[in-house]
Amino acid sequence: MKKLVLAAALLSGLALQSAWAADWRMDPTSSRLEFTATFEKTPAPGVFHRFDVKLDLEPSTPDTGRLDVMIDVASADMSSADINKAIAGGEWFDFARFGQAEFHSSEIRRTQANAFTARGTLSLKGVRQPVEVPFSFRESGGGATMEGSFVVKRGAFGIGTGEWTATDVIGADVTVTFRVRLRKAA
Repeated sequence: MKKLVLAAALLSGLALQSAWAADWRMDPTSSRLEFTATFEKTPAPGVFHRFDVKLDLEPSTPDTGRLDVMIDVASADMSSADINKAIAGGEWFDFARFGQAEFHSSEIRRTQANAFTARGTLSLKGVRQPVEVPFSFRESGGGATMEGSFVVKRGAFGIGTGEWTATDVIGADVTVTFRVRLRKAA
């Protein structure tokens, strides 16, 4: 009987802990996910038009939080029909075989007053790599905004293969920048 009471108490505590985390959903009309590569040392910006962010975060207890991001890779747009056609192919994103990228956090920790880092796994083009995503989080007017940026090594994910493996023309680093408007889930 004592074991049953202990198990019930532990489950209740876990349920209460989950209830403390704020459940946030992305407002797609006010959110942006951008990336910047370099071509001959000149910034080459792009944007993902379709993505989704779910954040469970209570700023006072970030270790109970979770960040999940789903990206429709085929929505990548670099403002050029020729470039967009090229990045759809197997040497770059390979939309046909790998239409979705995902990030799932395993930990969120506070780094400053309104700043956090989500550690987790980025799955892109069939490769899974650990990534740290620093972000600011500010609540206002019944919603919240999270913003941040981080760098991805494109070669680690097989982005730019064949003649594009070298980093003298297309740089090794891709900067991912985001501004996500969130609202509490109903």
